[in-house]
Amino acid sequence: MITDYPKFFIGFLLFTLGHIFAWFQLNSQFVWSWWENKPVHSTLIFSIPIGFSFWYGVHYMYEAMNELWGPRLVAFGASYLVFPLLTWLLAGETMFTTKTMICIFLSIMIVLVQLFWN
Repeated sequence: MITDYPKFFIGFLLFTLGHIFAWFQLNSQFVWSWWENKPVHSTLIFSIPIGFSFWYGVHYMYEAMNELWGPRLVAFGASYLVFPLLTWLLAGETMFTTKTMICIFLSIMIVLVQLFWN
């Protein structure tokens, strides 16, 4: 049950930000040739923002939900909103396949269950 909606939304935004940073850390090597074979650069640049985003995301989500499973499932849902969009926009891989659209729908449902199910 969510007891603090502002903290829930702050946590969700931090999870989204963390997944955006994680997408760039892991996938830039396939999108821009400069990033090929630069795992140390990628790790040094993105690890701290990713860590803080997820740490504080869990912190705010836990305060909003008073449980650990809820934040985990919301983080998963946020990842499935970020990854298809960035992969489509930056890597040119379509998210408009039946399988991907069903997964996106299900991830939205997971977030909505956590948000509205008391």
